[in-house]
Parts: sequence; C-alpha cells; structure tokens
Amino acid sequence: MMKFLVRRLVHTLIVLFGISLIVFFCIRLTGDPAAAMFQGTGQPTKEALDQIRHALGLDKPLWEQYATFIGNMLSGNMGHSFRNNEPVFSLIAERMGATVSLAAGGVAVALLIAFPVGILSAVKRGGLMDMFGRIFSLAGISFPNFWLAIMFILVFAVHLHWLPASGYNGPKYLILPSLSLGLILAGVLARLIRSSMLDVLHQHYIRTAKAKGVAEWAIIIRHALRNALIPTITFLGLQLGALLGGVVILEQVFSWPGVGRLVLDAINDRDYPVVQGSVMFLSFLLMLVNLLVDISYGFIDPRIKLGRGRT
Repeated sequence: MMKFLVRRLVHTLIVLFGISLIVFFCIRLTGDPAAAMFQGTGQPTKEALDQIRHALGLDKPLWEQYATFIGNMLSGNMGHSFRNNEPVFSLIAERMGATVSLAAGGVAVALLIAFPVGILSAVKRGGLMDMFGRIFSLAGISFPNFWLAIMFILVFAVHLHWLPASGYNGPKYLILPSLSLGLILAGVLARLIRSSMLDVLHQHYIRTAKAKGVAEWAIIIRHALRNALIPTITFLGLQLGALLGGVVILEQVFSWPGVGRLVLDAINDRDYPVVQGSVMFLSFLLMLVNLLVDISYGFIDPRIKLGRGRT
C-alpha cells in the first residue's frame, strides 16, 4: 500500500506540473489583463497600460512569472485576483460549497436511477424492462445536459411555475440542475451496470449458487452486484472530469454561483491568478478522488492487492 501511495504521489506531481505549464501559457493567449480592465471605459493610454502591467507583474519575463506562480503554489499561496485583489483561495472556498452540492446532487440522481434500471435491465434481459433500460441509456448518451437544462427551465419554471429557473437559495433551487446533470450520467451508468451484470450473471459461481437454491435476490445483491461494482466505480472516477465540465456549463445556464462560473468570469476578465488557481485546485481534487476510487477496490474485492495487480 505504501509503495502504491508513493507511486501515485509521484504521478500526481508530474501531472500537476504538466497542467500548470498548459494552463499558465494557454491563459496568456486569451488577451491582455490590463486592456481588459479598461474595457468599456474608452481607449487607455500606453502609459496607463504599462503602469497596470507593471503593478500586476506582467512586464517580467514569462519564465520569471511562471517561477513565481509555481513558488507560490508550492507554499500554498494561490495568488490574488487581478480584479479585486482578493486571495484566490478565498474566492474558490466561497464558491466550492455551491459546486459540490450541485455535483453531489447530480451523482445522487444518477446512482438512484442507474442502479435499478441497469440491474433490472440485466435480470429481465430481452423483456420490456430491458428495452426501456436500453432506450433510456441511448437517450442519456445522445442528449447534451445543457439542452436538457433548457427544456427543464421551459417546462417546470416558465410554464408550470413549480420550480425556480435560476439562482441558489435553498434545496428547491437544486432540483432542476441536479436532474439535468444526473439524468445524462444515469443513462451512461445504467448501460455500464447492465453490461457488467450480464457478464457476472453468466459466471460459473452464479450458476452454482442457483443450483444450491440460493434466493435470486441474494444472488443479485450479494454476488452479482458486488462483482459488477468495480467497473462501475472505475467509470464513475473517470467520469468526474466530464462531470465537472457539465457542472461548469450548468452553472452558467442556471446562474449557479459555483467555481465553474468563477472560472468563466475570470477567463472573460483575463484574471490569470483566478484561472490558474481554480484549474490547479480542481485538477488536484480530481486526482484525489481517483486515488480514493483505486483504494476502494481493495475494500470491494479483497482479492485485489493495490500495487500488485490493478493500480
């Protein structure tokens, strides 16, 4: 286990270094922060622009700016926003609760729908339930979540007036964004669960359990589902990146005050420290979750030894 954790830590540091290079140079291709600060106030003079660039440290060589950025990150300092001079960490911390609640709501919706649909579809293979499950999965793969979000807003907020269309002021504001995020993921997840369950249900030990007279529900829950969980959890871990991408889009659609909107606003303002800090923080969070997913294999299936087989 210790060797596994050390190896993953080294991999994490290498990946974070690569991400830091990409985000540092790519954000500088989006435009000049000094010019963005004068947007809408007329044409600034060259002296005024130079003064802003000097104050922000943008007149230094790129390698020196990157070294400062990395040095600050290693010391736990994400820098300060160009726009309001607030610490980047504070800005992320203020928005993180809204983003986590939206992502958790989406995952909860996906799990609550995907497991029953996927399991019943596999157990009742070839029947009406299986047909419904496959159609549901195909719909989940085909529809983008922003389209679904707009449809939900039109139906449940604009026409029926049942739920709020935007904002973040209580549990009912979470329903439409969570459904928009979770239903798409549920379709893909249900398809994977069905496929994993079908593989497991044809194994010899399942037939042996049936021959011994073990109840069908016990075979499904104790034997089949447990062994089908590993590919499902792996998929969920890999999908977190796509999930965060969906969160960013839905936060914009629902005017949700999360980290996704913070990053989009920062890109529009050319607020380099906020973009760099947010991307690095979210990347670290994704890698941490995937590490926890890998560790969970050993608890789900004790035959798996981390660092020897699956890593």
